[in-house]
Amino acid sequence: MLNRRILRVKAFQNLYAYELCKASNFNLAKDQIKVAFLPDLNSMETQDKVQLKKDAEICTSLFSTNLNSKTLISQQDVSTKIKSEAIKAINAYHKANDKDYDFLLKNMISSAELIPQLYLNSIQLLIAFAEHVEKEAERKRKLSTEQVVSASGELNFAKNVILKKLKSLPEFETAIIRHDALLDDLELEIKDWFRQYVKPSEQYQEYIKIAQPSREDDFNILESILKKIIFKNEVILNFFSEKDMNWTENKSVVRSLAGKVVKNVYEQLEEGAELLPEIAMNWEDDKEFFQNIFNLTIENEDLNKELIAKKTQNWDIERIAFTDKIIMSMAITEMKNFPSIPVKVSINEYIDISKTYSTPKSKQFVNGLLDVLSKEMMENGEIKKSGRGLLDNK
Repeated sequence: MLNRRILRVKAFQNLYAYELCKASNFNLAKDQIKVAFLPDLNSMETQDKVQLKKDAEICTSLFSTNLNSKTLISQQDVSTKIKSEAIKAINAYHKANDKDYDFLLKNMISSAELIPQLYLNSIQLLIAFAEHVEKEAERKRKLSTEQVVSASGELNFAKNVILKKLKSLPEFETAIIRHDALLDDLELEIKDWFRQYVKPSEQYQEYIKIAQPSREDDFNILESILKKIIFKNEVILNFFSEKDMNWTENKSVVRSLAGKVVKNVYEQLEEGAELLPEIAMNWEDDKEFFQNIFNLTIENEDLNKELIAKKTQNWDIERIAFTDKIIMSMAITEMKNFPSIPVKVSINEYIDISKTYSTPKSKQFVNGLLDVLSKEMMENGEIKKSGRGLLDNK
């Protein structure tokens, strides 16, 4: 399902960001230790720089080996200061991680919640361009009959059957209102964008020369404007980026959803079907999945890392691509904690993510490892499927 794929990608992006934050917080905590053991320039006593450096190294080692311990475990006797600074560094590390986690979780949810508005905005732009064409034709019609002839070709866009069908759908109107996707305050910009970018385009000029555009012609011009103008022109893209601080990550998702809605309407018109396309994400149904895949992957990080390490004994776990480790950890988490999702679906979804976000060889590596791990976990009962998930795994 496209919705879940989008949510997996968003969760992956934020898990990746969280891992980068943890690495940064780890280094900042180590720097905190170094500062704590620098010579005190204001002290009247002699500073043993060699011993201070050694103490800093012991403290850093103590910090690194006790990150997740409730009590400090050391292989040697250490001073009270070393213990104290190690505890301070550990606390600072976890406090920073907690702060980053809270921010990323909130940002992940708000970013996903904005996606329906953004792709509905892009479809609304198409409709607004068509309405502008119709208004211009009416204006010219009032001026003179001679100009009506020259304007008649442009009415092709105003009469676009896909846009007319979209506007007639109650679900579409409801989605626009629900996600606050109206463009009432962009009238001047729409006129300007149409005049500067849409009307002069080669595809549009060819389209208005067609005497009676087919449904395919109507679909092709919409697809062209979406891909080559709305999601490519820097001026129009600025409109989206000003609304969404995560636009760089969301752009491809928004473009895909807008194209999917237009294609659905086109295909259903071709088939004469009455079924309506999926207009907006059912966020309430997917929100729990979205949060759980993020939270459970973090909670089970060490366990998943251990499972991966056992199956990659010829590889140093630290040498495996950073993105691959996150992708595989998410996949393991999903297979073990979401009984209604078939194993095959989970594996295929994360292979697809690896194609886009990881190395050229990641697809085969991720596929092979997850296939072996899934079979082993099903045999030992770690993966238990129910409902459709059980049926699809037989």
